Formats: sequence, C-alpha cells, structure tokens
Amino acid sequence: MNQIALITASIRMKASHGPMATARFYESDEINTKEAAIKAGWPSDVITEIDEDISLEELKMLDLPYEYNFFAVKNKGYLITACSASDFDEIQQSKKLKASHQFPVGRMEGRTTIVTGAAQGFGQGIAESFFEEGANVVIADLNEEKGHQLANQLNDSNRPNKAFFVKCNVAEMVSVEEMVNKTVLHFGGVDALISNAGILRAGGLDEMEPEVFDLMTKVNYNGFFHCAKAGSAIMKIQTEMNPEYFADIIQINSKSGLKGSNKNFAYAGAKFGGIGLTQSFALELMPHRIKVNAVCPGNFFEGPLWSDPEKGLFIQYLNAGKVPGAKSIEDVKKHYEGQVPAGRGCRVKDVVRALLYAIEQEYETGQAIPVTGGQNMLS
Repeated sequence: MNQIALITASIRMKASHGPMATARFYESDEINTKEAAIKAGWPSDVITEIDEDISLEELKMLDLPYEYNFFAVKNKGYLITACSASDFDEIQQSKKLKASHQFPVGRMEGRTTIVTGAAQGFGQGIAESFFEEGANVVIADLNEEKGHQLANQLNDSNRPNKAFFVKCNVAEMVSVEEMVNKTVLHFGGVDALISNAGILRAGGLDEMEPEVFDLMTKVNYNGFFHCAKAGSAIMKIQTEMNPEYFADIIQINSKSGLKGSNKNFAYAGAKFGGIGLTQSFALELMPHRIKVNAVCPGNFFEGPLWSDPEKGLFIQYLNAGKVPGAKSIEDVKKHYEGQVPAGRGCRVKDVVRALLYAIEQEYETGQAIPVTGGQNMLS
C-alpha cells in the first residue's frame, strides 16, 4: 500500500467528527517541513510535522478535535484536512485553515465513493445520484472524454462535495490500485467502492470465441476481485482509526447472477462467480466492519447496454435468435418486459435505492439484493 495514502486516510479519519471530513495530499519539493511551510506563509501554530514512516500506532494516537488541520510530511509534501472538498482552493489561497463552505448534505454526506464504469449507463446514474446525496464521487472509467465531461458537469453545480475522474481498467490490478491511491490522495479515503464496470457479449457455445470469453471474465469477474482487494486494504486502515465506522464494497451484479441465461453464459458465469466472491469477501471483511454486498438489477432497457443500436442487447439477442419468433428490436423488448411482474425494466433510481439501503444499514453483509421487479425472487 502507498504509505502516503495510508497516512492521508488515517489522518482524515481522525479529523472526522460526525460527517466525514475530507483530506488532500500535495506532493511538494518545497513545502515538506514545518520550517518550509512557515516560509511559504502558513501560520506556525497550525502546522504539525510528521515523518513519512510514521507508524499506524502513532497515527491512532493523534487527537484532532477539528476538521481543519495541516501536516507537513517530511521530504514528501503536505496534507490538509477540511470540512468539504470545495474548501481546498480557498485554504490554499488564503493560507488559513478555515473556509466559508459547509459540510455536504444528504444521505451520503461527505462520504467518498468510487464508481467504476461511471462514464455512462448505470454507473453514470449512480455517480450522479450519489453526488446529489452529498458524496464526493470518483468517476473511474476507460472513457476519458465522457469521464471528464461528467466530472466537470457535476462540479459546475458548486456543491461542497466534488467529483474527480480517474482513468481505470478494472481488468488490471495495477490500474485499480492506482485508482484507489489517487482517490485517497485527492479526497482522503474510500468509504464506498461500487464495482460497476462490466461488458457483455452475447453468444452461444458455437459463436463464443475463447478470447471474448477471457476478456469478459477479466472485466466482469477479475475486476471485482481487483476492486475488493485494493479497496479493502485502505478501508481496513480507516475502520481501525474509528471503531464506529463502517465501509462498503458493492458489486453491481445482475439477475443473470441469480439465474442462468441462454446464449449468455460468459456474462452469467462471471456474475454467478461475483456472488460467490461477494459472500466469501463478506465473511473475511465483516470483522473489519467492511460490508460486502451485491445488487442484482433486472433489465435496464433504457441504458446503452440494451438500447445501443449497434451493440446493445436488443440487437445482439435479435441476431443471436435468443427470442424465438422475434423479427424486430421491439419484439425483443416486449418479450423481456412481459417477463417482469412490474411490467417494466429496471431504472437507475431502483438501483440507487438498493445501494443506499446496503450502505446505510450496518447488519447485513454477503447479500445479493435483487432489483428485478419481481422477476427473480430469493428462496
């Protein structure tokens, strides 16, 4: 684990009283001691100097009664804690540990959430909804253009909480670790990690090529493992700093993880495996007060996964002959709507409500929560 990220996350937790504080680390060759910070204009009475190799036990002993703190990390840079992410620019300009902003408000007030695959579809809707609920949101995606566009759009709202884009390929462990480290250095920690990134290529045994199967497995199954491994490493530090704090790792799974899917085995197999990982991670991590759950949406007909005119599931299933007798995309859509007791597909707000439940409660872990309009019922 990145030592500076460990320090940043620990100090942020010690500075949190009620709503979660925010922290940011500034790498600097010029301001990395108390003396240098004073020369740069920071008041001497607000500066605490610490060594880079400070131990976890020493960090646990810190008594930080206020949200605003300044730490000079010897030979590395400096770290500031604040009430909200929007405070940092003002603090940097004034060289005073105070700002006019208030804590973020909402059901996710001040919590930092990573959403993978957040540049579009369910991920975008989750990121937007969590941002409205007061969360600092990290938009993690391979699509840099859409990711930056969404982050800028959210930040233009001038809320106390902020959004931040990180390019990430969940199929690569190094990329996921970098995502987590960047999040911690920018916002101070990771309170919830939503493992949403996924791909779907429909096809039966005759059509499915091994390289496509491998790719889907790397993204949909390995990607969740990568997120859980990197996320839990920093979350364990956070829970150790505060005995009343809980963190969350949640996979956006699928109804295909609850019931087999004809000519869609690569996707369903990875999602079935994701529920196995969810249950196993939950047993391992609950002693650290890290809850691990899965949310299993039904048919998101309104999103690009289904509706994209070239690569969406409607056209894929039509071409694969998955719906007997279907002659058009509309025939495929009506077929799937007819399978849902609620008479419609899943919407972003349905998934967000399930996510908020999983995060707000402190008792359930290892659960696969259906959001299928009654199409899949737990037994």
